[in-house]
Amino acid sequence: MTGLLEGKRLLITGVITDASIAFHVARVAQEQGAEVVLTGFGRMSLVQRIAQRLPKPAPVVELDVQNQEHLDTLADRVREHVDGLDGVVHAIGFAPQSCLGAPFMDAPWEDVSVAMHVSAYSYKALVQAVRPLLSHGSSVVGLDFDARQAWPAYNWMGAAKAAFESINRYMARDLGPDGIRVNLISAGPVRTMAAKSIPGFGELEKMWGEKAPLSWDVDDPTPVAKSVCGLLSDWFPATTGSMVFVDGGVHFLGL
Repeated sequence: MTGLLEGKRLLITGVITDASIAFHVARVAQEQGAEVVLTGFGRMSLVQRIAQRLPKPAPVVELDVQNQEHLDTLADRVREHVDGLDGVVHAIGFAPQSCLGAPFMDAPWEDVSVAMHVSAYSYKALVQAVRPLLSHGSSVVGLDFDARQAWPAYNWMGAAKAAFESINRYMARDLGPDGIRVNLISAGPVRTMAAKSIPGFGELEKMWGEKAPLSWDVDDPTPVAKSVCGLLSDWFPATTGSMVFVDGGVHFLGL
């Protein structure tokens, strides 16, 4: 039986550990027939070890989205492993501690600018960097957390996600004429290394599990991974600029 992503060439960012949502996107994508290239940041040896745990060990290229040289050379370095890209997954986010949990009004611009750069602007920067590898029918998917309301403690990361959602719409507008789709998956809370750094995450995941009409398991990233792979496939040919909620239904409760 042919997989949903048979023959697709994908670049997946944001793998830190095997609990990362991006890791499970890569796993499901490979199970569905895709060829995967990962990016890594910081402890490259760790990401390379994690990449060996996939069904098929995946190559890893280094990417610091704040490093212009990394961005300028990314397409050529990815081209060493694949001759083009049918899909790109943005799963990158970071905010200094003053931007999470601390009083919203106290965060200095020096920290806010880092959160905005890494968590929002990098979406555009990543896609621009690999634009030479994309073609008609390619799909870009970003991992989001619903920014339509002010979540406790999420603070400037929430503001960065709001910018992220806006960037998604503008990129969809500009890349649509070239046949490139750009969409977001707005996921419910998943217990990853990044999530553990968010103050109050325990209360959020408890609330989600209690309120979600379809229920929600914070230890299971597979529903999110499958949805990302769905958008990477050819089964959403006329969908772009959208945000697909994969959160057990909490988004429509107005919490």
